[in-house]
Amino acid sequence: MTRESLQILGKREDCESGPLFIYKNSSCISVHGGANPGATYNERKESEDVLALTLAVGSILEENGVDVYYTRTTDVYESPYQKAQEGNEVGGDYFVSIHRNSSPYPNQYSGVESLVYNRYGAAARMAYNINARLEQVGFVNLGVNERPNLVVLNSTNMPAVLVEVGFINTDADNELFDSRFDEIARAIADGILESVQPTLHS
Repeated sequence: MTRESLQILGKREDCESGPLFIYKNSSCISVHGGANPGATYNERKESEDVLALTLAVGSILEENGVDVYYTRTTDVYESPYQKAQEGNEVGGDYFVSIHRNSSPYPNQYSGVESLVYNRYGAAARMAYNINARLEQVGFVNLGVNERPNLVVLNSTNMPAVLVEVGFINTDADNELFDSRFDEIARAIADGILESVQPTLHS
């Protein structure tokens, strides 16, 4: 069996996120942190939500034969370029970035969205699989959208997916995030495994 690694990252171009790489024999995960907490709402910080979620997803992947390398496990900052370069340096086969979304006004929007460089190929297949699993948990599925301007999507040498796990300033999404946290982590991990399992078992 070929073992691979997965890296999960976070969202916005100027924010720290939660990356996870899939690459041969090892994997890498990183999230928002340090001087840049990402989006905030009341006392809630994106950096804290996505780090906890990334670690939970990574644990499930490791239990299923994926070697996971974390770009960070504590509250430190990395730029999007640094995360992309780290993924390239470790030779990741996939790059997954986990975030929370945010809207101009509280409770304006709700749901999950995944971003890719383009809607074709391995990255798009993984994004659709992750969204479908999260929809089963209870999130509105806002679809897979192209964002070729994002560094973590255009500067990585492997298929890259950025997952927005609900809106941090929408109360219903936060309630779902908190009450079904384990199921959300399982959904993301299952969406990833569904996409890479044929290679893992080759």
